[in-house]
Amino acid sequence: MVKKMFFPLLFLVLAYFVFSYENAKIIVAGVAIFLVGMFFLDEGFKLFSGGFLEHILEKFTNTLPKAIGTGFIITSVIQSSSLTSVILISFLATDLIGLSEAIGVILGSSLGSSTTAWLIATLGLKIKISHYAMPIIIFGIFFRFSKEQRNKGLGNILLGLGFIFLGISYMVNGFSSLKDSIDLSVYALDGFFGMFIYSILGGIMTFVVQSSSASIAIILTALASMQIVYINALSTVIGGKIGSTATTVLGAVSSNANGKRLALAQFILNLTAAIFATIFIYPIIYLIDFIAQYFGVAADNYVIKLTMFQTLFNIVAVIILIPFIPLMVKTLQKLFIPKIKSWAKPQYLNDEVIQIPKTAIISLRKENKNFYYNLLKSIKHQLKINDEDLHFSHYENKTNNIQNIKIDKIYKENLKLLHDDIIQFSSEAQKNMNEEDSQVVNLLKSATNQMNKLLKNIKKLEKNLENNQKNKDKYVTSEYEIIKDLMLMVFRELKYIRQNHNLDDIDRLYKVKALKQKLNSIENIRNIRIDKLINSKKINASVATNLIYDLSFAIFICNRLIDVTMILWVEDKVLLEIAEENDN
Repeated sequence: MVKKMFFPLLFLVLAYFVFSYENAKIIVAGVAIFLVGMFFLDEGFKLFSGGFLEHILEKFTNTLPKAIGTGFIITSVIQSSSLTSVILISFLATDLIGLSEAIGVILGSSLGSSTTAWLIATLGLKIKISHYAMPIIIFGIFFRFSKEQRNKGLGNILLGLGFIFLGISYMVNGFSSLKDSIDLSVYALDGFFGMFIYSILGGIMTFVVQSSSASIAIILTALASMQIVYINALSTVIGGKIGSTATTVLGAVSSNANGKRLALAQFILNLTAAIFATIFIYPIIYLIDFIAQYFGVAADNYVIKLTMFQTLFNIVAVIILIPFIPLMVKTLQKLFIPKIKSWAKPQYLNDEVIQIPKTAIISLRKENKNFYYNLLKSIKHQLKINDEDLHFSHYENKTNNIQNIKIDKIYKENLKLLHDDIIQFSSEAQKNMNEEDSQVVNLLKSATNQMNKLLKNIKKLEKNLENNQKNKDKYVTSEYEIIKDLMLMVFRELKYIRQNHNLDDIDRLYKVKALKQKLNSIENIRNIRIDKLINSKKINASVATNLIYDLSFAIFICNRLIDVTMILWVEDKVLLEIAEENDN
């Protein structure tokens, strides 16, 4: 109820200020343009990097110092801690990065966000950047309409920078004009009470604009126009630190367990840093004055001093919190334990992983493996195979300890729904992918569809096997037992291919090829055997036709299961192409 009322109320307040105060309209327009710029910048780096950011995060976060350094560099370059968080949550969901390393990246990202303040303080408020904004936007539009994904990404980045510069210019002009009619600095508050009030205002402002970068831009432009006093500006920055975390926490409400853990970790880190900065704010101010004097910064240059405060604030927070990361990780791992889902529900597909091509592919592969294991479970139920049968060379027709579940019910109530979810997720994920990644997803989709068809094929084979089990003829019974033995042999071989970690992709391909050749040889041998049974009049032609059909059908099912296994367990795309060429 509160959430439903919040946005209409916020809209009414915004509309009142926009239509009642001309100068406020300019400031709000500047914030809006700045946020549009941040949006384009995020989207641009997603397209332009072509997986480069994800590759850096995967390769250079295996230790805590590396994770912090990587988080700092990436956020400094892309000017977006939110994009870094999106990638991190995706990586956590697919186990590409551990929680400890993810927290390290968040700390580094916090340091990297300080570069936004430095850019605004040294460039945005020192030169007339609106002159540069227009050409950048023009070139951005030019590249934006390119069909090449990288050019389109570059266009978005340029548009983002152009709109950010334009937004800052509007905010500077708005606060300068506002000073002529209203002096907001008269509302300055001293002492810890003033710090408390302005910290709350900073938190609310950051939460409303949904961007810590926009928040620091507003504070710096207001301070440059002397619409806010220095001490209150510092408090607003501290509050903004907590406000940015509130946004992350709300966004993680619908996230998976890892997303919630990371959001809670970020909240704890920022809250701890904010409390520390509030308690020791006056010693920190004296330290900043000393550093500023040492580097020749004017005593009344509060914009640079505020930027130094934010940087020092973030550095001290990282130093203080690093020793507590192992304890934090240990505690967080005990929280948000995911519930075991039914067969019908995807285990690995969610909104967090779909945004990043690499994590989307990994999640699709995992979900297909989940589908695969449930498919095997269904097949074993229908053929009345126990798990222990996979360890023996001969199949015994056991009916004890096997739950009699109809495959129609399994299909309609569980696996059909899972199949549909995988296909829908695949199609959505491909919208953000380049051609190469999209081809990998097409392979995984083909595996999903093949497994879906296998369920229907097993239903037909099961019916034939069930009917022929009632046959009193020992030759017919023996041949159908051999068909079951054949399928059991394939299950055992595939289990070995899946579970033997000493096998690399090439070994698996050779094993798969050998297994297919073995199936062809067995089919030829069994057909010769059936011909002999006909010639010796031990079975009639009608029974023989059924036998040949069921044998071919069983081998067809085995071959499709082998194909699916190859797609899911041989992850190198080049090897898959070689295997397909050899089969053709």
